[in-house]
Amino acid sequence: MRTFDGRETRQRRIARLLLIAGLAAAGSAEAAHLTVQLDGVEGPLRDAALAGIELNQYAARDVTAAQAHRLYERAAAEIKSALEPYGYYHAEVTGELKETGADYIAVLHVAAGEPVRIATLEIKLDGDADGQLPVQKAIAAFAPAKGQPLDHALYEKSKAGVQAALFGSGYLEAELVTRKVEVSRSANTADIHLEWKVGPRFRLGETVFEGGQFPDAFLDRYVPWNEGDFYTQDKVLELQQRLIDADYFAVAQVQPDIEHAHDGTVPIKVMLAPAKRTIYTGGLFIGTDTGFGLRGGVTRRWLNRRGHKGKIEAIVAERLKTINATYQIPLAGPNNHSVNFGFSYRDENTDTSQSNTWGLAATDSAVWNGWTRTYGMKFLTGDFEVANIPGNTTLLYPEGSLSRKRADDPVFVRKGYSLTFAARAAAFVGSTDFAQVTADGKWIRGIGENSRFIARGSLGATKVTDFDKLPPELRFFGGGDRSIRGYAYQTIGPPLPDELVPEAAARCAADKNRDCQTLVIGGKYLVVGSAEYEYYFKPNWGIATFIDSGDAFSTFDDYRQKIGVGFGLRWRSPVGMVRVDLGFPVHDDQNSGVELHLVIGPDL
Repeated sequence: MRTFDGRETRQRRIARLLLIAGLAAAGSAEAAHLTVQLDGVEGPLRDAALAGIELNQYAARDVTAAQAHRLYERAAAEIKSALEPYGYYHAEVTGELKETGADYIAVLHVAAGEPVRIATLEIKLDGDADGQLPVQKAIAAFAPAKGQPLDHALYEKSKAGVQAALFGSGYLEAELVTRKVEVSRSANTADIHLEWKVGPRFRLGETVFEGGQFPDAFLDRYVPWNEGDFYTQDKVLELQQRLIDADYFAVAQVQPDIEHAHDGTVPIKVMLAPAKRTIYTGGLFIGTDTGFGLRGGVTRRWLNRRGHKGKIEAIVAERLKTINATYQIPLAGPNNHSVNFGFSYRDENTDTSQSNTWGLAATDSAVWNGWTRTYGMKFLTGDFEVANIPGNTTLLYPEGSLSRKRADDPVFVRKGYSLTFAARAAAFVGSTDFAQVTADGKWIRGIGENSRFIARGSLGATKVTDFDKLPPELRFFGGGDRSIRGYAYQTIGPPLPDELVPEAAARCAADKNRDCQTLVIGGKYLVVGSAEYEYYFKPNWGIATFIDSGDAFSTFDDYRQKIGVGFGLRWRSPVGMVRVDLGFPVHDDQNSGVELHLVIGPDL
């Protein structure tokens, strides 16, 4: 009996499993795939229609016949509802549900019809808020405007824009009390009625700093307003940007303390967190002008509670060795005003010149009308050799500059520029009297999604009583990575005067150097221009073609335009932009061949 019962139990289990398998097979046989074909509308309307129908969510899932028919029957109403936010209230939907074997195809034809257009746009503000320029601009830009199709997304965005303009202009209690969109389907029109209860315009109260490493008296120098001025969002953002630019803080958040606003005055709360105090930088680099080298530096973001800063940088390369040290003292007042003291040492050895100089500088720097302006005194002394002719100099001269830089992305600029103007002069003190002005600019614009156009130029002019006493860094040369490619670094300029050729030739022979007839001594004037086109065939890889032209000269009669053309490779590497160029001189009887140029660094 036990054996029989055991067999019977096993038989029942087998029968149950066969029944389950049969039911599963039957269910599988009834399952089908569903696809959607929708036409009649394009772009955002088509996207909205597809997103609004439930059957589109089943395109990648199995459905039964009942599900397919039920989903199809709902589709017309769902599409009409999905198009209404875009102003289409009279859409018509036709179609059919096709069976193709075990699968279904939902074919939907959409006729959107004429959109509802705005007949009336009424925006009311109490008080004097409509006299504020940001509010005027927000109202003028309100969309959809009268005569335009009703678009609920644009309507909500414009409504939020007016609210933001009111808040940004100091109306912190502004409230939208009336919001009506009345649609007349028969007339195919819509009326928009909006009304704000604006309330008082708030003034700026006490500025409270929390979390910073400096006393409030020091931080007050960054506040770009006087207590009691009308509140504007632009002023709040300006304070935040100034604190960020100061480079003291890892976090700088500025916002109105609305909870403690009273009597038409709102305090400003500033949350700060110190940045890392000491920054160490270093790394290897290579440039065809300088050769292989090592770069290192130490920056102390603040040295004391008065915010003084210190920085030391050094470069040791095959043809260039420099040390620069600066000490910065921030001054009271706006515009990042500071006094800077610096020491510099430069040992440069190129095919054209050698110099061993050091200098001291004291400058005053501040932001002025969007520019960084710097002026001060500089002392420079040392020995040098140009075209194998030795010299020495000692100069004390004032120097000033204006610079400005704008970029949409500091790593890879698609819209930006940089401009620098400088002037320096020395009289009655030092080895020679001179006056010099320079101008440098660079302009970058993206073309489409994968290309850029880059233009740059440099101009310079010098008036000097004894040119031989000017060190190489104050003379003008052409050629090199950032000048006229196709020519080696500092190889473009006036040739060695005939009377100095014998002396230089003797020194060249002793040094087994090249023919001194080809050496240049630098010029009093500089004119250089460049145009470049880059195309990126991959996100981080591109090719470039360029043309550079110009000359360094001492009299306008001696100007001889040098032209370099070529092509190159671009790599957006993890350490910065890498540029490798091959340049060729054009129409030059004394220079030929190919010059390799390699630069690693930012665009601006």
